[in-house]
Amino acid sequence: MTVWDDLVGQEKVSAVLDAAARDADALVTAAAADQPLPETSKMTHAWLFTGPPGAGRNQAARAFAAALQCVSPDRALGGSPGCGFCDGCHTALLGTHADVTSVAAVGSEILVKDMRDTVRKSFTSPANGRWQIILVEDAERLNEKSANAVLKAVEEPAPRTVWLLCAPSIEDVLPTIRSRCRHLNLRTPSVEAVADMLMRRDGIEPEVAASAARATQGHVDRARRLATDPAARERRAAVLKLPLRLDEVGACLRAAQELVDAAAEDAKQLAEEMDGKETEELKAALGAAQGGRMPRGTAGVMKELEDMQKRRRTRTQRDSLDVALGDLTAFYRDVLALQLGTRVALANADAEDALERLARVGTPESTLRRIEAISACREALDRNVAPLLAVEAMTMALRAG
Repeated sequence: MTVWDDLVGQEKVSAVLDAAARDADALVTAAAADQPLPETSKMTHAWLFTGPPGAGRNQAARAFAAALQCVSPDRALGGSPGCGFCDGCHTALLGTHADVTSVAAVGSEILVKDMRDTVRKSFTSPANGRWQIILVEDAERLNEKSANAVLKAVEEPAPRTVWLLCAPSIEDVLPTIRSRCRHLNLRTPSVEAVADMLMRRDGIEPEVAASAARATQGHVDRARRLATDPAARERRAAVLKLPLRLDEVGACLRAAQELVDAAAEDAKQLAEEMDGKETEELKAALGAAQGGRMPRGTAGVMKELEDMQKRRRTRTQRDSLDVALGDLTAFYRDVLALQLGTRVALANADAEDALERLARVGTPESTLRRIEAISACREALDRNVAPLLAVEAMTMALRAG
């Protein structure tokens, strides 16, 4: 199993990255042996991965990072870097490699203070790997100051440093940054490719895999979660029942509250898993005495961690809400397909009775207005409108049609 096996439906991107990894390996080998460097190379110091949600931007970047750090002995025999089994590949894929640094937005933005240490590290030589790799998972969330910090590092990189930036589209990244990157655009994988991956990699039953892939319309991460997590399937089923409940104002308000509460519960569960561990690890690193007594002068550091955890909980809640809104959008898209009599395959075939019922009592125009209401709710959440207010406005609009 190579590192490229997780790139579902991205054969062209995999081929480009494989060729670049081979050239990168040749560059490091030639430099170590004091040999002349190759005159032409497909490797460059900065890459920009774009594509729609679920296409696998971060997975592609991490697979490339693993291939760059690959230390498999097969390379000397002409094998391609990225075996997936050696220590370099394994730790890079897990996120524990000392020379692969990942940066993700904790809140709505990546702040400059979150980038300072990373930018500083980008100018150092690899500690024990072959390359110093900086992976920015949410490059579209860089604010002005943090983007400028990244620009300075990308303009004059260290010889063995590689920047891997991930964003939904090339327009989401500053022109000055993207002009210095090699751009790779990933496409949404087909439903069949995602279903095949779930069966092959996760051992999912064919019927369940096909249903999850169809419901998420090729979103790899959501399809895997839907196929493997019964709670996720229950939440989706509850969301798909919501359009049939919006017959009065009180029902709209209750439905909105339930959606927000479910998202808050998701955020709470993640916080319980991560916050306690992070807090204890930081206390130990700061030299907390037995019984939890903290040394003097560490209150500020602990407050920073608490603020970061609070921002992460807020973002997790909004991300969970966004998943529910995506399910609602797909539901009304299926309603519209039935109303227009198209041959498009239904994403929510398991809710066909509800779809046909709403298709009969509504019009294509009212369905489009409902889809626009969901889109407006997403935009309001992006502007940091209070979640309950945004979702209540949406449910009222869905009722009005």
